[in-house]
Amino acid sequence: MKIKLLAVGKTDQPALNELIDNYQKRLKHYITFEIEIIPDVKNAKSLNQSQLKEKEGQLILSKIQSGDVMVLLDEKGKHYRSIEFSDYLQKKMNAATKQLIFVIGGPFGFSDAVYDTAQEKISLSKMTFSHQMIRLFLTEQIYRSFTILKNEPYHHE
Repeated sequence: MKIKLLAVGKTDQPALNELIDNYQKRLKHYITFEIEIIPDVKNAKSLNQSQLKEKEGQLILSKIQSGDVMVLLDEKGKHYRSIEFSDYLQKKMNAATKQLIFVIGGPFGFSDAVYDTAQEKISLSKMTFSHQMIRLFLTEQIYRSFTILKNEPYHHE
């Protein structure tokens, strides 16, 4: 299985990029993991929220192939504890999922077309975080999940 994090807009904070890169490098030991950034929509300020979500949605959907499992990071998604999330990833691997794609949308969320195409939604917290920080949190949780699955001492319960 391959895991991809697909995110709208670049991370402009060097400290966050450094931390994300650290976990991305650690994950190479366990699984093929990549982060793909969809550039911000050009002339976004001239668009209303709905138009912006539609444009971002088209860009997101252009990156999804048949057979991919698309999971949206969404405030209304399912909540997991870290051990439950590791079980979730194990089930995806057992099901011979070719590519699992976690998607972080733009500041206004996802278009209806993206919601309609996605297989699942998960939430990392009931709190709201910046889209840039969610990239770090998700990457760390994926790493944590693999250390749990391998019985390595990173996670303490």
